[in-house]
Amino acid sequence: MTETSLLAQAARPFRALFESDAKEGLLLIAVALAAIAAANGALAGPYHDLFHAELSWSPIAKLDTLHLWINDAVMAVFFFVVGLEVKRELMAGDLSDPQALRLPVMAAFAGMALPAAIFVAIVGGDPQLDRGWAIPAATDIAFAMGVIGLLGKRVPLPARLLLLTVAIVDDIGAVLIIAFFYTAKIKLVWLFASVAVGAGLVLLNWLHVGRLRWYVLGGLVLWVCVLHSGVHATIAGVLAAFAVPMRQNDGTPLLENLEHALVGWNAYLVVPLFAFANAGVDLRGLGVGALFAPLPLAIAAGLVIGKQAGVFGAVFLAERLGIAPRPAGTSWVQVWGLSALCGIGFTMSLFIATMAFGGDDALYEQAKLGVLAGTLLSLLFGYVILRLAPPLEQPAG
Repeated sequence: MTETSLLAQAARPFRALFESDAKEGLLLIAVALAAIAAANGALAGPYHDLFHAELSWSPIAKLDTLHLWINDAVMAVFFFVVGLEVKRELMAGDLSDPQALRLPVMAAFAGMALPAAIFVAIVGGDPQLDRGWAIPAATDIAFAMGVIGLLGKRVPLPARLLLLTVAIVDDIGAVLIIAFFYTAKIKLVWLFASVAVGAGLVLLNWLHVGRLRWYVLGGLVLWVCVLHSGVHATIAGVLAAFAVPMRQNDGTPLLENLEHALVGWNAYLVVPLFAFANAGVDLRGLGVGALFAPLPLAIAAGLVIGKQAGVFGAVFLAERLGIAPRPAGTSWVQVWGLSALCGIGFTMSLFIATMAFGGDDALYEQAKLGVLAGTLLSLLFGYVILRLAPPLEQPAG
């Protein structure tokens, strides 16, 4: 074998990583590590000041730091893309079939309820910590699918679709949680203005207005109104996305084309920027015991144990009770591995942590530590299970 062929053979696994869905997950891992390195090294001061120092001028007084602009404005784009994806799935995708919807809805619901219950049980009803109950309830689609990309054909296509659909339903639940449980004091004038602008966007859809610029303009106005209403501004992204028509008057796909145009920006700019601004947990002076403080332990346990037990238990019960079968060609060990990957919270978990503990630096750092630890353990656990799981043997004949 020549030296060139040996090099090509050695490089094949790495080439496969970047030719699959894995690159998005790998990018998030790299960005998270960069943020942690910056927050704990010589750049710790500049890193903190970059995101948290008060801006000398801001077009919106409410957003007076770069961190707030990223979390309240840039992340609205993330939620807009999530909204587009959810609407497409509801109208013409896996979520449009009520029968196909039963299993992922059951799995997603159990995978949100059990982590929240574990969190509440560990923090012991501490009113200062209770606000974080929803942090371990979320799944990061890009990260989880990135790990699946690393595994290639070891994960059957129906199993991939189950994970994706559970994560999408999970996102719907997370958006509802943010809207109803992490809302500040409501300002009625701005709330009524938000309703009026949202109704205007719906009217555009009803009148079959196919010009994208009107939806973009309306979405920006809606974001400003929601930002000042007390409801978290990123909800405006989801609402605006639901107003976008599926097709233009000539039949050209509008929503799907817009989603495809934004998904790259979302995956390679918006989410990594958010991750870099929020994943930089300060580990200096912390020992291993810091992980066992009530808040990080509750979050990590919710993600690693709660997600895994909730999703797997729901799939198991659904099949045993005849409600819905597990994905075709998927073994129970593979279902277990997929359930573990649902514990990769990262983006949405960090986002909820900013709303739960953003006003308390010490608790916010603990929450980030719990999210990162739970995500890492779920990633490694799920990857190893799926990597070692034998394929399901098909019956002969």
